[in-house]
Amino acid sequence: MPTSTSYRLAIGLAAMSSLAAAGPCDIYGHGDTPCVAAHSSTRALYDAYSGPLYQVSRASDGTTADISPVSAGSVADAAAQDSFCNGTDCSVTIIYDQTGNANHLTQAPAGSAAGGPDKLASATGAPITLNGKKAYGIKIEPGMGYRCNTAVKTATGDGAEGMYAVLDGTDYNGQCCFDYGNAETNSADNGNAHMEAIYFGLGTGYGTGTGSGPWIMADIENGISAGNQFDVTSTNPSITSRFVTAVVKGEPNQWSIRGGDATTGSLGTYWSGEYPTGYSPMKKEGAIILGIGGDNSNWAQGTFYEGVMTSGYPSDNTENSIVTGMPPLVKFAA
Repeated sequence: MPTSTSYRLAIGLAAMSSLAAAGPCDIYGHGDTPCVAAHSSTRALYDAYSGPLYQVSRASDGTTADISPVSAGSVADAAAQDSFCNGTDCSVTIIYDQTGNANHLTQAPAGSAAGGPDKLASATGAPITLNGKKAYGIKIEPGMGYRCNTAVKTATGDGAEGMYAVLDGTDYNGQCCFDYGNAETNSADNGNAHMEAIYFGLGTGYGTGTGSGPWIMADIENGISAGNQFDVTSTNPSITSRFVTAVVKGEPNQWSIRGGDATTGSLGTYWSGEYPTGYSPMKKEGAIILGIGGDNSNWAQGTFYEGVMTSGYPSDNTENSIVTGMPPLVKFAA
């Protein structure tokens, strides 16, 4: 008789014959590491989710509109956005949390590194085709950023958590910091180990992976690490894929960086082991950031399509199951 965890995971895998069968957060739930935040401008991250994905605001009159999936569990209704924004520019004002925890990402306030509020992303900056349907990513340019300093149920202290994001592997720079994940609740640098967030880019001030980059690394405050020290991690490769799945997860005395091509359905482990010296135990605060550092360092660029944060340390098998069912992010929309 299988264990309850493996049984639930098997059910999740069996249900994954199509995107509509199981969303990433359904699979994380089957693995006993439920999503506590789920953000996407491109699709629903639960099979049954039909609520708003994001909100746009029209430059012509300041009116806002929520953009939802075409149907429960499906791709965003880009046609509704196009109709609403016809003849004017639109910006993304809210990226809704699909978990029901109201951990919504909104315009980031000023922080200790940069003033604010940060600029908002264009609603049309990153068009793609997702499962054959048009959708829009969130294209972050220098000076832009989103944040939730009042997040609930996210990991704090040395608590266990996981996170993944799907990103544009060709949109990056070497500035600080294109992040998604756990950060300070006061938009300030509160010291080593107060963050645990996915970083993607060419940052070379601390640790790096091999080659010329870019790399999937982790921003753990006052340091971006590719492994267990702030040096070159030989197992962390340069990223060459057009669409990237990036994973960071941590628990007491253990953390991992994983990644892969979001179109192939496979992940590699780029680091798994102890935190860098001086970063254990962690002192996570539980805020959520997108496109910026924990202190509102907002000079980076990148494109975000979807991402989640979990309670608990997900297994590699759970994460592998999620990317196996990743829809084909293979080309820009016409």
